[in-house]
Amino acid sequence: MKIASFNVQRFGVNKISNPDILPVLIKIVSRYDIILILEVVDIKNTAVKDFVKKLNKHDTVKLIDTYQYEDNQVGDEDAFAREPYVLRFACENTKLKDLVLIPVHTMPEDSFKEIDELYDVVIAVKDKWKTENIMILGDFNADGAYLSNRKMKKIRIRTDPIFKWLIADDVDTTANTGNDYTYDRIVVYGDEMLKGIVPKSAKPFNFQVEYGLTEEQALRISDHYPVEVELKSANYKDTAEKDTHSSVSPEKKPEKTKRKK
Repeated sequence: MKIASFNVQRFGVNKISNPDILPVLIKIVSRYDIILILEVVDIKNTAVKDFVKKLNKHDTVKLIDTYQYEDNQVGDEDAFAREPYVLRFACENTKLKDLVLIPVHTMPEDSFKEIDELYDVVIAVKDKWKTENIMILGDFNADGAYLSNRKMKKIRIRTDPIFKWLIADDVDTTANTGNDYTYDRIVVYGDEMLKGIVPKSAKPFNFQVEYGLTEEQALRISDHYPVEVELKSANYKDTAEKDTHSSVSPEKKPEKTKRKK
């Protein structure tokens, strides 16, 4: 089962009404069983509804619960510009029988505070649903001048070894060839969650190369690539060889320069 997060850059009526953009978006999104679409600008929700109708894909998972993180801790209220809307799924065809997804889209100037606060979100989710099958994914803005190496070392979900960062710091998740930033991330909680993931499956999907687009064409779709990961199917055959994943540590993060979002 494939899961992804995709910052589609102002996803709304104008984007899905464009005949050059819509077919590519459909191809990208259709790759996944679950996809979190970020940066939706659609007050009436018409673009989302129309887009879902065009996908024509049957559900392979069941959404069983949701949770709007309240972000009201005393002394640390409103840490998030966009409070995480947490999703819990029942997965019948994977080794993991349930899965919690925590979507992330930080404000660039507040990325340090918001990413650190995700630690508290995970604790709240664990207490609420009594599960440790938790995945955090989205646009962290975790690179360049938005988040220095020094600050990264102070983030709890980065320094606590129970959190596994699956997108390495040297991986480009942006469609702009003028930079190589790693804004988009996938982080999982604990070894059991990690064991449920197909090794080396976490990566960005370079739709520009895959579909033979120019950089200009790609940027009309988004300035980000989707980041994706695959869960092991129920009949996946684990080998004796130790699973390998692209994990990172604070010391590996290179300093990079800021670009406009």
